[in-house]
Amino acid sequence: MQTLSIQIQDSYMQQFMNFVKESHSNITVSKDKNLELDPYFYERQKELQKDIDDIDNGKIKMINNEDFWDEIDSFTESLQK
Repeated sequence: MQTLSIQIQDSYMQQFMNFVKESHSNITVSKDKNLELDPYFYERQKELQKDIDDIDNGKIKMINNEDFWDEIDSFTESLQK
């Protein structure tokens, strides 16, 4: 069995559900809770995993919290001059 994510035009929804009902032995429909809460959940998850991999591989340097706030303070001071 394969899982797909589909988008259906509102005006076609009833026809699609009729098709699913007629094909019930071959199709299972279930709602994805992640997509209900955040339509871009899987895209964000993929981007986050790429960022984590880039940090682990040394492609991106992660700075600690103290250095981050020091840089923010320096930046805001430079804007006030």
